[in-house]
Amino acid sequence: MSEIVDREIIQAARDIMLKRYVEGKHSIGAAIRTKNGNLFVGVHVEANCGRISLCAEAVAIGIAATNGDTEISQIVAVTESGDIVPPCGMCRELIADYSPDALVILETDDRVKCFPVLDLLPEKYNSSKYPNRRKEQDS
Repeated sequence: MSEIVDREIIQAARDIMLKRYVEGKHSIGAAIRTKNGNLFVGVHVEANCGRISLCAEAVAIGIAATNGDTEISQIVAVTESGDIVPPCGMCRELIADYSPDALVILETDDRVKCFPVLDLLPEKYNSSKYPNRRKEQDS
């Protein structure tokens, strides 16, 4: 756990929610700082069919990827009211896939702290650990 929190990205996530909040459509905002120092934000994209909704963290990572900069240093998500919220399990997986050493900003015990994403995702799935042995059997 790190005590150095990037407060600018917390404010950026809150700012995007002030600008883009739409009830029932955009209820979470996220911001990331990459190792290159770049800042990217995203909003949750809700759909009537829940399976195609996109989390704000995934949108922010997608914007970073579009700009060719996905090595995440820190990431945070906030509600429409600006409260810091933890990423869901799928977002934890996505964050770890792109940056296994990323720090996630969380609020615990009324303190804002950074936690390594892998601490939030014990025993993360890694496809390289599970090679396709069927190919070997078919040979």
